[in-house]
Amino acid sequence: MSILKGVGVALVTPFNEDLSVDFESLTKLVDYNIENGTNYLVVLGTTAEAATLSAEEKKQVIEHIIKVNNKRVPLVLGIGGNNTLEVKKQIEEADLSEFEAVLSVSPYYNKPNQEGLYQHYKALASTGKNIIIYNVPSRTGQNIEAETTLRLAKEFPNLFLIKEAAPNILQYFDILRKKPEGFNLVSGDDEYTLPVTLAGGNGVISVIGQAYPKEFSTMVQLAFDGKVKEAYEIHNKLVEITRLIFAEGNPCGVKAVLTEKGIVKNYLRLPLVPASEKLYAKIKAEMANI
Repeated sequence: MSILKGVGVALVTPFNEDLSVDFESLTKLVDYNIENGTNYLVVLGTTAEAATLSAEEKKQVIEHIIKVNNKRVPLVLGIGGNNTLEVKKQIEEADLSEFEAVLSVSPYYNKPNQEGLYQHYKALASTGKNIIIYNVPSRTGQNIEAETTLRLAKEFPNLFLIKEAAPNILQYFDILRKKPEGFNLVSGDDEYTLPVTLAGGNGVISVIGQAYPKEFSTMVQLAFDGKVKEAYEIHNKLVEITRLIFAEGNPCGVKAVLTEKGIVKNYLRLPLVPASEKLYAKIKAEMANI
């Protein structure tokens, strides 16, 4: 499954002023990414505001991205939740013929312990589908510890990858050091992309990458090629904008960047709101620097 290597991007869902899905902008976003070197696309992740899309809208977004992509790059589908049986059922019933894998966030709100997290992913693995574990403690309230990830990786070959977004970079390094053959890690934190890739990671599933696909994919490729100095030059150029887009939460920051680039319109669905005027001004100024 090393096909999911390099830069994957967690696509936003563009909206019109009436907050309906803006399919025209979605077409632009997909084309812009593929034409500028993004390696694969993640559909209906957190960045897509998937929690605020109806079942019918999710279906339409999936179908639209499949059509526009036209098999140009691999696709990953986000299916996660905190009801294990329901998530398992959704994975079993989803048409995954166009997808390389399912990205499944660890259960949030219930705060299971490590054994509960292990059992959750064990249940998902029993579907036989290729599943990416997604650890993002800042959103779920619970960390999947390296030991639990490694236990899952050794026992279930179809849990072949983790999108790791723990705030502690040492956790990434522990997994990379001890992981079994055939299991890989991608950074789930844009700012950690380069050090994690240099340490043996498979790249990133990125938010900022969809706004700067050429720069981000070039940086990751340089890391794969061992060109550390050149890679860090790009990393350093993008650090400020990366921090700014998360300053008021995701995806309000990246939607501001994409709006400035003329790719999407600056609308989000409640409970999320667009970037404040102050942040928008900072983003605009930093974009001019880049």
